[in-house]
Amino acid sequence: MSEQDHGTTEGNANPVGMAIAVFVGAIALVIGIMLLAQFAIGTRPLGAGLDKAAAEAAIKERISPDVIIATSSTPQAAPAPAAPVAVVKVAASGDSVYKTACSACHTAGVAGAPKTGDKAGWAPRVAQGKDTLYKHAIGGFQGKMGVMPAKGGNTSLSDADVKAAVDYMLAALK
Repeated sequence: MSEQDHGTTEGNANPVGMAIAVFVGAIALVIGIMLLAQFAIGTRPLGAGLDKAAAEAAIKERISPDVIIATSSTPQAAPAPAAPVAVVKVAASGDSVYKTACSACHTAGVAGAPKTGDKAGWAPRVAQGKDTLYKHAIGGFQGKMGVMPAKGGNTSLSDADVKAAVDYMLAALK
């Protein structure tokens, strides 16, 4: 007879016994977590053992500031709000507008944009006149030669800022 025929149970697990052990272990784990959580947060509710007035006083004491800084011996009224300040927008220089809005396309020639300083690329556009260049730069344009987004894609620019940038690029052609 071989070892297997002798009825040894090594390596043979009782599935019912294993299921019971896993179940009991899970229950013990849940109870342990509940007891640990109860220990961590405390079992006594806020204000337990105190009457309502004492509980409210204890809460007020806990949420009151630790330090009160007095700035003067007599209380004073809050200062009146300042009058609104008028914002005057100063037109940016053509160079700064070019660097922030225009150079992304006009340096590399993206989407058919004529490169800054390229007389041949600018010639057909310059031939249409400065007013047309301003109009296309401010309002945007899509034509055979390429696409010009309105205000170079920066709608916060004023018309004067865009015109200054166009003038800056035209000056680079000379």
